[in-house]
Amino acid sequence: MLGSLTKNQCERVLLSELVGRIGCHVSGKMYIVPLSYVFEKGYLYAHAKEGLKITMMRKNPNVCFQVDQIDDMVHWRSVVIWGKFEEITTPAAQDKTLELLDDRFKVYNTSESVKPVFNTTGQELLKEKKPVLFRIAVDEMTGRFENGESK
Repeated sequence: MLGSLTKNQCERVLLSELVGRIGCHVSGKMYIVPLSYVFEKGYLYAHAKEGLKITMMRKNPNVCFQVDQIDDMVHWRSVVIWGKFEEITTPAAQDKTLELLDDRFKVYNTSESVKPVFNTTGQELLKEKKPVLFRIAVDEMTGRFENGESK
């Protein structure tokens, strides 16, 4: 049976997963890539190095984000969010975001792509591209599921 998820069910999916896909759009070009994230109180928190995704979101902050939970081909849940990109620039907000990301991912074996790397003075250690902290303010959310049952 196919059905719709409630807001609470959508939020449970978002809280339980680690990676989704973010979609951005600028000048007729779509770009969709995987992104590790933390969901908290109506916001998705994440980071990325300077690049196409950040450039596009700065030009057009309207984004889409999608997350799946797939048990098998007939037991799955999928959530889609529409929202606005907000770059996090103040030191206090950056500290809070880094704490959220660290708390969520520190128990997992992760690579440098999952956590931004800073030295004790706040300057990036990796010289090639600066980590950008951001959040997506959720404007709209919808979810669907299939549970393998027939009507």
